[in-house]
Amino acid sequence: MRELTGDEVLALPVRLHGLLLGRPADLLLDREALRAVGLDVICGDDVHRFLPLPTAAVSGDAIAIRSPLVMLEQDELDFYRSRAFSLNSLRGRPVRRNGGEVGKLRVVVFSLDGTLRAVVVEADGTTRQIPFDDSLRFAPEIRSAA
Repeated sequence: MRELTGDEVLALPVRLHGLLLGRPADLLLDREALRAVGLDVICGDDVHRFLPLPTAAVSGDAIAIRSPLVMLEQDELDFYRSRAFSLNSLRGRPVRRNGGEVGKLRVVVFSLDGTLRAVVVEADGTTRQIPFDDSLRFAPEIRSAA
């Protein structure tokens, strides 16, 4: 099965029958299942919409959709955001395996069905790809009491 990095998919335009609809702003990962579920897309009208990953055909030069109806409006995007990690919010945060830090997240690697396959981390100035399994965790965001 083909694999993509978050950076690769975020660099592709979203098209409907060849017409540019928008560009991905972020990749959303389900918090519970830790899988890619969709994209936050900035459309030509400057409105953010949610594109569920299963409704898209990702190729080397575009993310194609067959109907504009698969682009969900802001309230649906907010629903998914509330239940997902944003790749952009995870970048630079620690990745842990069995309680120990393996590095800071740079990007995720996933298959087109959304399954996470690997994470790319940076530690001590070196980047490496680590296969994803149930022992990997993204460190929670530090929240201030203020």
